[in-house]
Amino acid sequence: MNEDPLWQIFLNSCLVNNFVLAYFLGICPFLGVSAKLGTASRMGGAVTFVMVVSSMCAFGINALLTAMDAPYLKLISFIAVIASTVQLVEMFIKKMSPALFRALGIFLPLITTNCAILGVALFQTNKGYGFLQSLVFAVGAGAGFTLALILMAGLREKLELARPPEMVKGAALAMILAGLLSICFMGFAGLGN
Repeated sequence: MNEDPLWQIFLNSCLVNNFVLAYFLGICPFLGVSAKLGTASRMGGAVTFVMVVSSMCAFGINALLTAMDAPYLKLISFIAVIASTVQLVEMFIKKMSPALFRALGIFLPLITTNCAILGVALFQTNKGYGFLQSLVFAVGAGAGFTLALILMAGLREKLELARPPEMVKGAALAMILAGLLSICFMGFAGLGN
């Protein structure tokens, strides 16, 4: 079992090794849903919830498969749990907030294929985290994902008031912003050991 303190696990997964800005996982919703601040924060909440539930299930599945000596079933089991959780979240959002469901559009079912969520499950099992450590890792990763989405959305909303050159409007400007945010997050590299 890994002996890292909980604060260090949280800090590492949220800032130092941010899944979007350091590992470049989950780029699709990062670029697709980050146009508006409200939508970005809600998407971050949905992804965080799926990460936490998937992390808890992945811990149990990993323990079970290790006891059964069947580690080759890990990946497919994690994918099944993630897909089920996303379906649950999608049904909940559709019922509770149809406007948010329409705003998230195709990106809500794409949480299933979000490699950041699968990355959380795989990273925590490879690092040998206990249950509480896995939970903190997932919450930190979700907070980092949400932070990246909110920062990008805030920048993109501010840029709607600016007049950038025609050459960098749209996707090019979004990529430049993503690169600059990634460079900024590299400054956290020495924080968490």
